[in-house]
Amino acid sequence: MATDIDVGPIKRRAEERKRELGLPYAGALTPAEANVLMQSGAKLVDVRTRPEVLYVGRVPGSVLVEWQTYPGNAPNPDFLAQLSREVERGDTLMFLCRSGHRSHWAAAAAADGGWPDSYNVLEGFEGDKDPAQQRGHLNGWRKAGLPWVQG
Repeated sequence: MATDIDVGPIKRRAEERKRELGLPYAGALTPAEANVLMQSGAKLVDVRTRPEVLYVGRVPGSVLVEWQTYPGNAPNPDFLAQLSREVERGDTLMFLCRSGHRSHWAAAAAADGGWPDSYNVLEGFEGDKDPAQQRGHLNGWRKAGLPWVQG
Protein backbone atom coordinates (compact mmCIF):
# COMPACT_ATOMS: atom_id res chain seq x y z
CA MET A 1 0.00 0.00 0.00
CA ALA A 2 1.74 3.12 -1.25
CA THR A 3 1.31 6.40 0.60
CA ASP A 4 2.33 10.01 0.00
CA ILE A 5 5.50 9.70 2.09
CA ASP A 6 8.43 11.84 0.90
CA VAL A 7 11.16 9.24 0.50
CA GLY A 8 13.65 11.67 -1.05
CA PRO A 9 15.57 12.42 2.16
CA ILE A 10 15.82 8.70 2.99
CA LYS A 11 17.09 7.80 -0.46
CA ARG A 12 19.63 10.65 -0.32
CA ARG A 13 21.01 9.32 3.01
CA ALA A 14 21.17 5.83 1.49
CA GLU A 15 23.06 7.22 -1.51
CA GLU A 16 25.50 8.99 0.82
CA ARG A 17 26.21 5.64 2.47
CA LYS A 18 26.71 4.15 -0.99
CA ARG A 19 29.45 6.67 -1.70
CA GLU A 20 31.02 6.33 1.76
CA LEU A 21 31.06 2.52 1.63
CA GLY A 22 31.68 2.09 -2.11
CA LEU A 23 28.56 0.00 -2.62
CA PRO A 24 27.63 -1.49 -6.02
CA TYR A 25 23.89 -0.81 -5.57
CA ALA A 26 21.64 2.19 -4.90
CA GLY A 27 22.46 2.50 -1.20
CA ALA A 28 22.15 1.25 2.36
CA LEU A 29 19.20 1.80 4.70
CA THR A 30 18.68 1.56 8.42
CA PRO A 31 15.80 -0.70 9.44
CA ALA A 32 13.67 2.35 10.34
CA GLU A 33 14.33 3.90 6.93
CA ALA A 34 13.47 0.63 5.19
CA ASN A 35 10.21 0.46 7.12
CA VAL A 36 9.24 3.93 5.87
CA LEU A 37 10.12 3.01 2.29
CA MET A 38 8.09 -0.19 2.61
CA GLN A 39 5.09 1.91 3.69
CA SER A 40 5.59 4.01 0.56
CA GLY A 41 5.42 0.93 -1.70
CA ALA A 42 9.01 -0.37 -1.83
CA LYS A 43 9.37 -4.16 -1.71
CA LEU A 44 11.20 -5.81 1.18
CA VAL A 45 12.93 -8.98 0.00
CA ASP A 46 13.94 -11.32 2.82
CA VAL A 47 16.88 -13.41 1.65
CA ARG A 48 17.18 -15.65 4.72
CA THR A 49 16.46 -19.37 4.49
CA ARG A 50 12.93 -20.65 5.02
CA PRO A 51 13.82 -22.18 8.41
CA GLU A 52 15.20 -18.83 9.60
CA VAL A 53 11.99 -17.10 8.60
CA LEU A 54 9.79 -19.80 10.16
CA TYR A 55 11.64 -20.06 13.46
CA VAL A 56 12.99 -16.55 14.00
CA GLY A 57 10.22 -14.40 12.52
CA ARG A 58 9.47 -12.30 9.48
CA VAL A 59 8.34 -8.87 8.40
CA PRO A 60 4.68 -8.84 7.31
CA GLY A 61 4.37 -8.08 3.62
CA SER A 62 7.94 -9.10 2.80
CA VAL A 63 8.81 -11.43 -0.06
CA LEU A 64 11.02 -14.47 0.61
CA VAL A 65 13.71 -15.29 -1.96
CA GLU A 66 16.53 -17.30 -0.42
CA TRP A 67 20.06 -16.11 -1.19
CA GLN A 68 21.46 -19.41 0.05
CA THR A 69 19.59 -22.69 0.10
CA TYR A 70 18.83 -24.82 3.13
CA PRO A 71 20.34 -27.17 4.10
CA GLY A 72 23.97 -26.56 3.26
CA ASN A 73 23.91 -22.81 2.61
CA ALA A 74 24.85 -23.27 -1.04
CA PRO A 75 24.26 -20.23 -3.23
CA ASN A 76 20.75 -20.24 -4.69
CA PRO A 77 21.36 -20.71 -8.44
CA ASP A 78 17.83 -19.50 -9.21
CA PHE A 79 17.97 -16.32 -7.12
CA LEU A 80 17.46 -13.83 -9.96
CA ALA A 81 14.82 -15.97 -11.68
CA GLN A 82 12.89 -16.32 -8.41
CA LEU A 83 13.28 -12.61 -7.73
CA SER A 84 11.85 -11.78 -11.16
CA ARG A 85 8.74 -13.84 -10.36
CA GLU A 86 8.15 -11.85 -7.15
CA VAL A 87 8.94 -8.24 -8.11
CA GLU A 88 8.96 -5.93 -11.13
CA ARG A 89 12.16 -4.51 -12.64
CA GLY A 90 11.08 -0.96 -11.80
CA ASP A 91 10.34 -1.68 -8.13
CA THR A 92 12.40 -0.22 -5.31
CA LEU A 93 13.86 -3.30 -3.61
CA MET A 94 15.27 -3.55 -0.10
CA PHE A 95 17.12 -6.71 0.85
CA LEU A 96 17.06 -8.06 4.41
CA CYS A 97 18.87 -10.98 6.05
CA ARG A 98 19.88 -11.83 9.61
CA SER A 99 22.62 -9.21 9.99
CA GLY A 100 23.01 -7.34 6.70
CA HIS A 101 25.75 -9.44 5.10
CA ARG A 102 23.91 -11.84 2.76
CA SER A 103 21.53 -9.02 1.86
CA HIS A 104 24.54 -6.95 0.74
CA TRP A 105 25.41 -9.64 -1.83
CA ALA A 106 21.77 -10.05 -2.83
CA ALA A 107 21.39 -6.31 -3.44
CA ALA A 108 24.57 -6.32 -5.53
CA ALA A 109 23.31 -9.27 -7.60
CA ALA A 110 19.93 -7.61 -8.10
CA ALA A 111 21.47 -4.32 -9.19
CA ASP A 112 23.72 -6.18 -11.61
CA GLY A 113 20.71 -8.24 -12.78
CA GLY A 114 18.60 -5.26 -13.81
CA TRP A 115 17.06 -3.85 -10.62
CA PRO A 116 18.95 -0.53 -10.29
CA ASP A 117 16.88 0.70 -7.32
CA SER A 118 18.22 -1.97 -4.93
CA TYR A 119 19.20 -1.31 -1.31
CA ASN A 120 20.68 -3.29 1.55
CA VAL A 121 19.05 -3.07 4.98
CA LEU A 122 21.91 -2.56 7.44
CA GLU A 123 21.83 -4.52 10.70
CA GLY A 124 19.39 -7.08 9.26
CA PHE A 125 16.48 -8.68 11.06
CA GLU A 126 18.36 -9.79 14.19
CA GLY A 127 21.33 -7.42 14.23
CA ASP A 128 24.89 -7.84 15.37
CA LYS A 129 26.08 -10.17 18.13
CA ASP A 130 26.46 -8.67 21.59
CA PRO A 131 29.42 -9.48 23.90
CA ALA A 132 27.63 -12.71 24.91
CA GLN A 133 27.49 -13.68 21.20
CA GLN A 134 23.70 -13.29 21.05
CA ARG A 135 21.72 -11.39 18.44
CA GLY A 136 18.69 -9.20 18.92
CA HIS A 137 20.06 -7.04 21.73
CA LEU A 138 22.15 -4.38 19.94
CA ASN A 139 20.41 -3.44 16.72
CA GLY A 140 18.39 -4.81 13.81
CA TRP A 141 14.77 -4.75 12.64
CA ARG A 142 13.33 -6.46 15.73
CA LYS A 143 15.38 -4.41 18.22
CA ALA A 144 14.13 -1.23 16.52
CA GLY A 145 10.57 -2.28 17.42
CA LEU A 146 9.45 -2.45 13.79
CA PRO A 147 6.58 -4.72 12.65
CA TRP A 148 7.34 -8.44 12.65
CA VAL A 149 5.55 -11.69 13.37
CA GLN A 150 6.73 -15.06 14.62
CA GLY A 151 6.88 -17.85 12.03
